[in-house]
Amino acid sequence: MVPQRSSTVANRYNDGFIAGILSGARVFAVVGASANVARPSYAVMSYLMSKGYEIHPVNPGQAGGEILGRKVYATLADVPAPVDVVDIFRTSDAALAVTREAIRLKEELAIKVVWMQIGVINEVAAREAEAAGLAVVMDRCPKIEHARLRDRLG
Repeated sequence: MVPQRSSTVANRYNDGFIAGILSGARVFAVVGASANVARPSYAVMSYLMSKGYEIHPVNPGQAGGEILGRKVYATLADVPAPVDVVDIFRTSDAALAVTREAIRLKEELAIKVVWMQIGVINEVAAREAEAAGLAVVMDRCPKIEHARLRDRLG
């Protein structure tokens, strides 16, 4: 069953919560990253890099290549460095498997946040991540939120 978009999902996160994540994070793993400049994941990665964030693109179909000068990894487990935020550019159904991988790698990669992009909502994944001690954001975009909250981010 595909979780349905809910207007209350995007409204469940206050600005302080989002700003805290964005100001505390330095490294994003972008799952579902694309080298196609027309894809939203490319624009988000480019924006985040321009704001000083480190990006690790994750996409099994492009593993070993580069996106925006960054090596692409097949899975989160292949990322060799700590990751603050796992940013999911996959379907709502696929978000559960990505979230479970993030939970499994939480200690190894020092993961703190699972972030599901606009339109990506999976309540089961959110509950499991929160139960594992991870912060969760669904149905929001870090690029949009960063631009909107830039004055609060210092």
